[in-house]
Amino acid sequence: MHAVITGTSRGIGREMVNQLTAAGHDVTGTSRDHSSGVRLDVTDPGQQARFAAQLKSRPIDLLVCNAGVYLDKGMALEEYTAEVWAKSLAANVTGVFLTVQALLPNLRLAESAKIAIISSQMASHARAPGGSYAYRASKAAALNIGRNLSTDLRSEGIAVGIYHPGWVRTDMGGEEGDITVEESAAGLITEFDALCIETTGCFHTWDGRIHAY
Repeated sequence: MHAVITGTSRGIGREMVNQLTAAGHDVTGTSRDHSSGVRLDVTDPGQQARFAAQLKSRPIDLLVCNAGVYLDKGMALEEYTAEVWAKSLAANVTGVFLTVQALLPNLRLAESAKIAIISSQMASHARAPGGSYAYRASKAAALNIGRNLSTDLRSEGIAVGIYHPGWVRTDMGGEEGDITVEESAAGLITEFDALCIETTGCFHTWDGRIHAY
């Protein structure tokens, strides 16, 4: 299996690369700063095009859209700026779509390709505890993209899943998180393995529970 994972410079992305590689899979990781794998700023259409060109006609069996930012953690309502919104939406929403768009020809070359979008429970409309407006809105939009992609790509046999990775002890999640990076990555990989055209459009947690939209 050839997997492409965005946002692999640290945290869950890097651990997914480690675990999939250890399991014998061929993994291409990307990062914005070139610290891990191929350089790719998911918000940059030019870099997306160059990355796709590097892959040429190489099939992608699994695409994991993991790259993202959380710029407004703990931010007060009065502190928000247009720049915070623009950067959050560019990375967490536009970046997901551009990645899928650029790599769709490679996904179509695989026998039964899968797309995994890392969203968050904070995307759920069933939960509204306040705060983190830009992050919540952007992750909700990523969930929406995944749901609609699952409809459009079903006829081509490409399954799409959206996932909450858990509250993970990372730079983004903080040290109070419930689970380790290793636990989250292992659970997500199990979920990716289980994803199929019958479950396309699913919104699941890292440990296999169905999440409310």
